[in-house]
Amino acid sequence: NSFCTLLSCPKPNMFRASFVARKQLQPLGERVLVKRMAAAKETKSGILIPEQVAGKVNEATVVAVSAGTKDWTPTVKVGDTVLLPDFGGNAVKMEGVEYHLFDEASLLGIVQN
Repeated sequence: NSFCTLLSCPKPNMFRASFVARKQLQPLGERVLVKRMAAAKETKSGILIPEQVAGKVNEATVVAVSAGTKDWTPTVKVGDTVLLPDFGGNAVKMEGVEYHLFDEASLLGIVQN
């Protein structure tokens, strides 16, 4: 229409990306969704560490926890830092970010700051 032409209205798809809802995963059963912390890329003295040597970090931040039931109450909450076992869990990739699903019983502990 001529009104938009005079005021240079935005294109119809211009703001589409800002309204896309982020996917959320709600774990089922007695599971916890975590995001592993990134391995250190350099030492405190500034020496760079190659990715092959750095290995995987066994600490993660809790992103989501399944709802409790009458038989089970979660002991971790969103935002907790937990210690993960060397093996186990299921890798889940959402929107380019890798998360891991663990049974809460397999978590080794909560890291206190």
